[in-house]
Amino acid sequence: MTTFGVGIIGCGNISESYLKLAPLFNFIEVRAVADLNMAAAEARAQEFGVRAETIEHLLSADDIQIVVNLTVPAAHFDVTKRILESGKHAYSEKPYVLSLDEGEALRALATEKQLRVGSAPDTFLGGSHQLARAVLDEGQAGEIVGGTCHVMSHGMEAWHPNPDFFFQPGGGPILDLGPYYITNLVQLIGPVKAVTAMSSAGFKTRRIGNGPREGEEIPVDTPTNFHAVLEFANGALITLGASWDVWAHRHANMELYGTKGSLYVPDPNFFGGTVQLAGPESEVVDLPDRGHPFGVPNQPDSSSVPRANYRCAGLADMAAGIAEGRPHRCSLELATHVVDVMTALLRSAEERRWIDMTTTCDRPEPLTGDQAAALMQTGAE
Repeated sequence: MTTFGVGIIGCGNISESYLKLAPLFNFIEVRAVADLNMAAAEARAQEFGVRAETIEHLLSADDIQIVVNLTVPAAHFDVTKRILESGKHAYSEKPYVLSLDEGEALRALATEKQLRVGSAPDTFLGGSHQLARAVLDEGQAGEIVGGTCHVMSHGMEAWHPNPDFFFQPGGGPILDLGPYYITNLVQLIGPVKAVTAMSSAGFKTRRIGNGPREGEEIPVDTPTNFHAVLEFANGALITLGASWDVWAHRHANMELYGTKGSLYVPDPNFFGGTVQLAGPESEVVDLPDRGHPFGVPNQPDSSSVPRANYRCAGLADMAAGIAEGRPHRCSLELATHVVDVMTALLRSAEERRWIDMTTTCDRPEPLTGDQAAALMQTGAE
C-alpha cells in the first residue's frame, strides 16, 4: 500500500483535529508542520511527534508529497498556489478559495502540473450522509422537488479566542459554514443551476467571550444573516437560512422533499447522526445506519455528547485516488462549484437579483462502508 508523506501549513485550532485523526487512516502519514509563527509550529510538532519546518523547507522536503493548507481563508489561494508550484499535491480547508477566478486559476495550474487538489468539507463522506445518499439513489423518497436547510447560531465570538476573520470579508456564515451544507446538497441531489439571496448584519460589533482578548469589541464588516433559494439542475428548489444573528431556533438542519416522501438529514457539519424518512402516511421512521464506519461515534463534543469525527477522510481518499488512478471525492471540481454557488449568493444579496451558475460538476461517487473501511487503519474505528 502506498503511503504519502503529508505536511501541514497552518498550526491554528483546526490543525489539532488533523493531527489527531490522521493516524486513523491508510495512505497518509503526517511528517511535518509549518507556520509563519515558528513557535506555533514547534508547539504542534512537539505535541504530535512530527517535524517543525519553515514553510519554504516544508515545500521543498523530499518526504512530503501532499501539503494540507490550514491557513485562514484569505490566504488559501496564495498558499495552495505555492504548494502546486512546488510540485506537491494540495488539500485545503474550506473554503478553498474566495472567488471563482481563484478557483479556475488553481484548476489551470493543477492541470498544467498534473497534480491533485482536494478540499474540505469531507463530512459528506460520513455514515449518515452516505446513508441519505443511498436512500435517494434507491428512490425511496422519489424525485427531490424541494427542501430546506438551516445553519443558524449567534456566531463564533463566544468560544473562539481570535474570531476577527469570521466577521470580515471572506468570513460570514455563507463562506464559513455554507460549504458543509451546499456540498452535501450537491452530493445528494446534484449541481446548482441558479441562486437568489438577501442578507443583512444584525450587529455592528461582537464581544470576544474567551481567551486573552475576552471582552474586546471587534467590528462586523460582512453580512451575517442570509436567506436564500437555490435552484438545482434537477429542478428542486431548496431554501437556505444561514445566520450568526440568531440566539435560538427550531429549524431542522436539512429536509429534502421528494415525490414519494420526505428525508430528514442530520447536521452536515458532522459525520454522523440519525437519518429519518417519512412516507405518504407521514409516519417518520429512523433508518438503520447500515454499519458505515464513518458513522461510529469516536470522540465527545464540547458537551460530552459522543460524535463521529473522521476528519482526514477526504484527504485519505485523495491519497488513495492518486495511488489507484481514480478520481477523489473531495475534488477541485466539486469545491469550485460550491465556491461558485457561495460567491453567487453573496453577489445576489448585494445586487438583489437571481444569478445563474457558470460552473457545474458531477456528484461525487458514493462511499460505501467497505470502501470507507479500506481507507482506515485496521482496528481504527
